Amino acid sequence: MVQKRRELLSKPDAPSPSRGRRGRPRAYQPEVALGKALDLFRRDGFAATSLDDLSAATGMNRPSLYGAFGDKRELYIKSYQRYRDDARAAMIDVFRIEMPIRKRLERIYSIALDIYLSGEAGPRGCFTVMTAASEAVGDPQIRAMVLEGFFELDKAFARCFRLASEKGELPASTDPAVLAQIASATMHSMAIRARARVPRKELEAMAKGAIDVMCGEKG
Repeated sequence: MVQKRRELLSKPDAPSPSRGRRGRPRAYQPEVALGKALDLFRRDGFAATSLDDLSAATGMNRPSLYGAFGDKRELYIKSYQRYRDDARAAMIDVFRIEMPIRKRLERIYSIALDIYLSGEAGPRGCFTVMTAASEAVGDPQIRAMVLEGFFELDKAFARCFRLASEKGELPASTDPAVLAQIASATMHSMAIRARARVPRKELEAMAKGAIDVMCGEKG
């Protein structure tokens, strides 16, 4: 009996079921959770969205949220960047593919309305215009992101008008930079009106009127 007891004590411990693991697997999908946070911030803004709201929407407790995304401000910034990336991906082809300027603007505004009017609880408008612009007042990093977005959009529109002028679709005296700002301002105004639940038909009519001003009314 003594010998057997010594043998048992001398045997190495059986491996624990948890030994050898590098850590618990994540019980959430970061991109899905970020999308849920984006929806919430886009709907309610930064100040009105609490950590409890974010926890409920993502299915993650506060420590998990902090570990994955940082504090509330960092999560907001990551959500805004995700929105910008998604919007850029939706728009990139229509800005690059060769087509008449009028048709290009019609398609750009149509895609923008698809984005602005989306949302299960109603139209959400544009993240930049509806919430980020407000946070930009007191946050230098968010302000830099907003201004960068404005610059990128103006630059993309200016390229379109420049090409149209070179192809003879617009007068040689056209100022691409000025038209670009008008085109961007039209998009921002549509976003605000969309959030206020102005019907799509009215927003499309607004876009057509702006296109007529920028490109010359069709005869």
